[in-house]
Amino acid sequence: MTLVLVHGGLWEDGMDAERFWTEPGVTDALRERGLAVYTPDRLPRPPGWQAEVAHLERLLPGGSFTLLAGSNGCSAAVRLALVHPGRVAKLILAWPATCGDADVDRRTCTALTAQGASEATIEALLAGQTLRGVTDAELAGLRLPVAVAPSIPNPFHQRRTAEALLALIPGVVELAPPTPEPPRPEFPAHLEAFVSAVLAFA
Repeated sequence: MTLVLVHGGLWEDGMDAERFWTEPGVTDALRERGLAVYTPDRLPRPPGWQAEVAHLERLLPGGSFTLLAGSNGCSAAVRLALVHPGRVAKLILAWPATCGDADVDRRTCTALTAQGASEATIEALLAGQTLRGVTDAELAGLRLPVAVAPSIPNPFHQRRTAEALLALIPGVVELAPPTPEPPRPEFPAHLEAFVSAVLAFA
């Protein structure tokens, strides 16, 4: 089984696959269980989600695979699944980032501006409905097995986002129990539970 891990982050310095997946132990734990795991780095400072897809397309393995995406990487992964429905066999949306919350968007906008993002780039990255960069109609039109792995709620990964995805996507399942995102210091205590939930679905 081939698993492609799409890391989280949005223009943060140093947020890559190594920091998001490998240092917290996710990559090794999945490989130890016999999976072929690819951990491509997303485009560090994309002008929009289409640019993310164009970047990731060049880094994908051959054949079909399961996508496991975290946080803001869920937006890139959904867009990739929409472009390549025949290659993405399954999709796991873990700790989906909350879209459309005024306080979260304001804080994210401030951070993006400090990193040098233009107004047009910020608008393109923050636009969306349940997920950034994706319409609810596109989510409702997904026709592949999808799972949602909720975060232990925090302002950037709210429970309402996971619930909306569970209501929108046909046949979607919830992976339990909720866990923190891998870069958080409390994640190691949840590693085994998260990996077991991923394996049970994938």
